[in-house]
Amino acid sequence: MRIALTQPTMLLKPHTASFTFLLGILVALGALSTDIFVPALPELAAVFRADVATVQQSATTFFIGVACGQLVYGPISDRYGRRPPLLAGLALFVAASVFCAGSTSIEQLISGRFVQGLGVSAAPVLARSIVRDLYAWDEAARALALMGIVLGLSPILAPFASTALLAAGGWRSIFWALSAISVAMLAFVAFGLPETASHARKLNGNGSGYGKGGPLALVHNFVFLLGERRYLAYMAVTCIILTGIYAFVSSAAFVIVHALGYSPREFALCFAIVAIGNILGAIASSRLVMRYGMDRMIRIGTVLAFGSGVVMTALAWLRVDHVAATVAPAFVFLFAVNFVIPHATAGALSPYPKISGAASSLLGFIQLAAGAATSYALGATYDGTPLPLAIAFGLAGVASLLAYVFLVLPLPPAVREQ
Repeated sequence: MRIALTQPTMLLKPHTASFTFLLGILVALGALSTDIFVPALPELAAVFRADVATVQQSATTFFIGVACGQLVYGPISDRYGRRPPLLAGLALFVAASVFCAGSTSIEQLISGRFVQGLGVSAAPVLARSIVRDLYAWDEAARALALMGIVLGLSPILAPFASTALLAAGGWRSIFWALSAISVAMLAFVAFGLPETASHARKLNGNGSGYGKGGPLALVHNFVFLLGERRYLAYMAVTCIILTGIYAFVSSAAFVIVHALGYSPREFALCFAIVAIGNILGAIASSRLVMRYGMDRMIRIGTVLAFGSGVVMTALAWLRVDHVAATVAPAFVFLFAVNFVIPHATAGALSPYPKISGAASSLLGFIQLAAGAATSYALGATYDGTPLPLAIAFGLAGVASLLAYVFLVLPLPPAVREQ
């Protein structure tokens, strides 16, 4: 007996500005959970009498949680649709945020952040899959770039919001705010977001092709993707350049507040300046991709990332201990990131419509694993100077350009110029 599934009338329609805006908020939710939390790291170190490396684990475990969750939600969504796992992930995020707000030790907070990451990971991976469901090639890259504009607002607004929350109610108020935001997002998804995976297997329907579920099929899909030269090339570029962002997010507070002696409010301003580079890059990327194509955009972005990373490393090596030596190159780097990530992501996902959830999951997992490793390494090597952060930026810039030259550029022109 086949069960007839009906979906309630949704408030938002695909291909509209409001629909894209909601997807942008979903992508930004994970970043917001980090950006609004970062200014509290120095206070947490004082409150729990913990060293920098221990407090840094609250960022590292969050990245690990997000990375692990990436492997689950995408493949499930290929079988059962985008909405059910998205709703489940957001509900878990609500519960974890409440748990973090009530933590009485740094160990509890670290474990709560891991679960928070598991929950929130559903949002970006499924938002990317929804884009792949609705768009193809350059249109997908443009949609991802537009979502990047919303994402770019998070690091601008979050530090100021965090500073106000810290002043009003301490670090716990940050997690209560995240709880409220996640409840609102849960409601918007439940009543506003339609199902977009038309090929997904619902309840007792019959799956077909790569969309079939089960552990063996999941492993098969991942093995298949890891054997795809195109997928690996674009994945490498995105993962490498993203380590620069994770480096800045996880270490900027310690560098600017502790090493350079600025106040939390001044740090929030510096963070916002860098974030403006991110949002300007997203705006420029969304307008230029239809004219120049994905390949040229990635090329420009990796060259800019290379230059800004090398400049930051050189200034730190020369002991130029001025905040501009960190903020200015980071501004350019985050501008460049938006010329790379949306287009490389579209290049990685577009050829695999029936397993776009698995492809998005694997991409997100490796990105976040790289982010967790970067966060841990910077926490372990922090020496009270900007140098470790600058070296991380330099390596990300150099390696991203090398990945483009040796992995993406050798792909057939018909593939790169889609």
